[in-house]
Amino acid sequence: MSFKAQFGDSGIYHIINRAIEGQKLFRETSDYFRFITTLYELNNKNSIKIRDRIAERKINKRKGLPLSNPRELLVEIIAFCLMPTHYHLVVRQIVDGGISQFFKKIGDGYVGYFNKKYQRIGRGSIFQGRPKKVCIKNEKQFANVICYVFTNPVELVEEDWKELGAKNSQKAIDYLNSYKWSSYLDCIGQRNFPSVTKMEPIFETFGDAKNLKKIIESWILYKTEFKNTWGKNKDLFLALE
Repeated sequence: MSFKAQFGDSGIYHIINRAIEGQKLFRETSDYFRFITTLYELNNKNSIKIRDRIAERKINKRKGLPLSNPRELLVEIIAFCLMPTHYHLVVRQIVDGGISQFFKKIGDGYVGYFNKKYQRIGRGSIFQGRPKKVCIKNEKQFANVICYVFTNPVELVEEDWKELGAKNSQKAIDYLNSYKWSSYLDCIGQRNFPSVTKMEPIFETFGDAKNLKKIIESWILYKTEFKNTWGKNKDLFLALE
């Protein structure tokens, strides 16, 4: 089945979850790395322990051997972006119940790591609750979601840019092009975490890496163009979202 034929129920979803009470999900660089490792290793129908899996990978790589128990994917991760207090993922379900299984594994795996590291004994989950799941119905919505997810880090340097445009659009673009905790860099040809995601659906929609980069940067510039006329053109602006 083609990518475009899978829009709608049980197909492609934008998934969001946040930390409780405005806390940070990722306090240190190692937390971002751990979550990305979690995305990769726990996207697996088989039960594994991340620590054991990492150790086996190191040993087998040195010996030139394959893993004894290869991954059986629950979902295809199309895009991700990690922010200090929350995450965004765009995923395609490839087995029945795959999304539910995958995000339960993420919740259990990362919460266990986080609580142990930061001594949150008996304090429960760091997440607000179940992830918010939005079904993507068509290609236009998919394109908008990808632009939204990939430009999310801009708010770390331009807090109100989504409503008011970036004060310094080039600064925003430069920051985005150096932001490590997203699959955007891989999509524009900068090797970062290429094993985690399946990028073909993005290229099917946006074309090649060069065109994707142009569109993402235009998304930032487009919002910035409207910042001085937001009041009188607000309804038009929102209609174009």
